Amino acid sequence: MEQKLSKKSRKLEVLLWSIALPGFGQLLNQKYVKGLLLVGLEFIINIMGNFNQIIILSFHFRIEEAIEATNYLWLMFYPCLYFFSIWDAYRDAGGGKRPFAYLPLVFSAYFVTVGLIFSSNLTLFGNLIGPMWLPILFLPIGLGIGGIIQWILLKVLKNKTDANA
Repeated sequence: MEQKLSKKSRKLEVLLWSIALPGFGQLLNQKYVKGLLLVGLEFIINIMGNFNQIIILSFHFRIEEAIEATNYLWLMFYPCLYFFSIWDAYRDAGGGKRPFAYLPLVFSAYFVTVGLIFSSNLTLFGNLIGPMWLPILFLPIGLGIGGIIQWILLKVLKNKTDANA
């Protein structure tokens, strides 16, 4: 039981560090080249996209200034890098064994990117949400759609397996 708990704790540790910064989970998994590459890419995209400035402005609800500061051409790379890094570290730590387990994170990357694309002009209740908050609001949509597609594919796979048995 303790070994099983230790494996779960390890997967959670890697997952949480990957959420904190792309590449950290890979470093914990002793994938040093991949981890350093992902950390480096994170820094480049963060700096070139002005992401830290966007975060600060967004937390102060200075949304128009955050939109002005955003370099969309660079920042659009961030969701794919971020979610791939999380998935890759988790998988290397022994997680994600179910078929199609990657789909919720893949669709999260898609939908967060779409949220970023529309963040400069999409309003909710007459208010601009901006390049940090709108992509975050699109995250559960991506997780949900990815989860539904995963569920459907698992049902189809199970039905085919049952029919062949």
